[in-house]
Amino acid sequence: MRLGSGSDGSGGDILLGSLFITVMSFILILTVYGRFFRLYFYTALAPLPLASFAGEGTSFAGTAFLKSYVGVCLEGAIIVLACLIFSAFMSSGTPVVDTSLSAVTMSWQYIGETIFNMLVLVGLVKGAERIVKEMFGL
Repeated sequence: MRLGSGSDGSGGDILLGSLFITVMSFILILTVYGRFFRLYFYTALAPLPLASFAGEGTSFAGTAFLKSYVGVCLEGAIIVLACLIFSAFMSSGTPVVDTSLSAVTMSWQYIGETIFNMLVLVGLVKGAERIVKEMFGL
């Protein structure tokens, strides 16, 4: 049998698992960077909408900005919290595997657990904006 054929879990299946984990990591990094750049831009441009508090007729714009800014800050807090929880899950110890199984099955159990944890993390990070909007009605 050729190495990498994938039918026995040798090379191709492991390559597929590692490719999936790499893609999920890339999506996660892009999402986190995008959210934090959004927070940086909100902070950099904050003086403009906050200046609207000076006028009585334009103070609603400053209030709307502050609500939006708090929402963006809480998105960042949810992302940090999700990463901390993921880190705690991944470092909680060695995975429980049945040693009576073959090495390929044990490695697939580990890859499956890692993929599941990453899916939960990516789901939380991608859904941080929705979570904040639902919590605070923004």
